[in-house]
Amino acid sequence: MSKRIVVLDYGSGNLRSAERALERVGGDVTVTDDLAAAAEADGLVVPGVGAFAACMAGIEALGAGPVIAERVAAGRPVLGICVGMQVLFEHGDEHGVVTKGLGLLPGGVTRLPAARLPHMGWNTVHAPAASALFAGLPADSRFYFVHSYGASDPAALAAAGVTVTTAHHEADFVAAVERGALSAVQFHPEKSADTGAALLRNWLAAL
Repeated sequence: MSKRIVVLDYGSGNLRSAERALERVGGDVTVTDDLAAAAEADGLVVPGVGAFAACMAGIEALGAGPVIAERVAAGRPVLGICVGMQVLFEHGDEHGVVTKGLGLLPGGVTRLPAARLPHMGWNTVHAPAASALFAGLPADSRFYFVHSYGASDPAALAAAGVTVTTAHHEADFVAAVERGALSAVQFHPEKSADTGAALLRNWLAAL
């Protein structure tokens, strides 16, 4: 029986491409702003494109923050994608404006310490052996990124018990995180061809 997946619609973009990618790897996917459905699904996907503050405003307007937090606390899987990963942190600092995040991961999201931004295109990630998301993927797997902001303190996250996958764009940054029921990726698996599909298949298999 296929897993019931909700892609949370809180006004951010990229919903349909995420829906199609998850359906292609065998998920029974619904795109909805229904919080009861989000709470009850086998897996919840929190997408996100654009600005941290705008995504948080959409999540707060829907009242989705507590549902996401309660799922994680109860061990029910959540997958954040792109800005949907960033809002899981305690805060985001964009253009000098600090916005409170969901606080499910320690630390914050800031502008990448790189001269060339946005970081856009294919890049190799470096996943630890303990990663479930990247299980079975080649060590030089590449994923598609589009972002100027990210979490850039992998060591602090690892110290907090988070399984951290990194990538490098003039400096190391956090490409993916896994802790308990919570998983998140800075890249777009739905735009990452076969490697993205393999990662989504791993996530579905773990539900």
